[in-house]
Amino acid sequence: MSSGKKAKNVGRTAKGKAKEVAGRTVGNESLEAKGRAEQMKGDAKQAVEKGKDTFRH
Repeated sequence: MSSGKKAKNVGRTAKGKAKEVAGRTVGNESLEAKGRAEQMKGDAKQAVEKGKDTFRH
């Protein structure tokens, strides 16, 4: 996986976690759900990139 894509996916996951925590803190369920969705998106993209790496070697 290219380091740029990996960093972007990790960043997306971290940003999602921050949104989730912020939403939970202020009691905003919508923000919390958006944060969870963003985390899942980052994790999924990271898994796809790891799969691509597996087939490249």
